[in-house]
Amino acid sequence: MSDIRTFEGLQIPAAGTYELDAAHKRVGFIARHLMVSKVRGQFAEATATITIGEDPLQSSVTAEIKTASVETGQVDRDNHLRTGDFFEAEKYPTIVFRSTGIKSHSGAEFVLDGELTIKDVTKPVELVVEFEGAATSPYGQSVFGFSASTEIDREDWGLTWNVALETGGVMIGKKIKIEIEGEAIRQAA
Repeated sequence: MSDIRTFEGLQIPAAGTYELDAAHKRVGFIARHLMVSKVRGQFAEATATITIGEDPLQSSVTAEIKTASVETGQVDRDNHLRTGDFFEAEKYPTIVFRSTGIKSHSGAEFVLDGELTIKDVTKPVELVVEFEGAATSPYGQSVFGFSASTEIDREDWGLTWNVALETGGVMIGKKIKIEIEGEAIRQAA
């Protein structure tokens, strides 16, 4: 039995449980800074379990991100993001995403509805997922690649810290773009 099957012209992975490959993933974000530039960051520690259904449109995902693993390339900023002004990493060590269904699809693009929990606040989000392809690795493992993105208003999750600028506007924009890229590996049944 092949690990790859065809679904509406796409070569997709066989039904089963897949885990995000820690060596091939990026869970990143982009925030506006001083209203004129962008700051990019990522969470170094994240896990995800993706269940591919016999009916691919019944697939689901659960992901967990360690808030203390935030990295933006600037130590003071990273430490500030871990405090109560933002993620409060000691009290809320994880950010969790759980899918609630596939809303739509067109070609290799799938729109995934889900719930994002940050600091014990759960709100609906919509992820646009691009299926990048399925393959068998040189180690005989069934893998597939994907990228996903969404934009959220950080204040909806209580991440409201900011500083008003003398020139108008604020230090940090409310809208945060989330970008995820990765490979998932099929787990033994």
